[in-house]
Amino acid sequence: MLGERRGGPEVSQYAAPARADDLSRLPRTYIDTGSAEGFRDEILSYAGRLAEAGVSVDPHMWGGGFHGFDMTVDHAAVSRASSATREEFIRPLTGEWCGNAQTAKTAIAS
Repeated sequence: MLGERRGGPEVSQYAAPARADDLSRLPRTYIDTGSAEGFRDEILSYAGRLAEAGVSVDPHMWGGGFHGFDMTVDHAAVSRASSATREEFIRPLTGEWCGNAQTAKTAIAS
């Protein structure tokens, strides 16, 4: 996504939120990562910075999970647990529009 700009000074905090100096005005945040995620340490660091800034953080670490595990191996127990936990966080914020594609199709049809 960032291409050659990746890691450079011209990358905006809107493209890379961890670059923001002030995180205090961000909303409650759900963060999940797998224990084998290549960006795990950066993700956990960002979660820590959010918490230090007073943001309510709901962090989750999934054992054995790698980047994109919940989409790549969506039938695995850890993927189903990850998706269900994320949906539990999102549902109160979005109402009926949360869930899988079939749920959305059903909501649109009714």
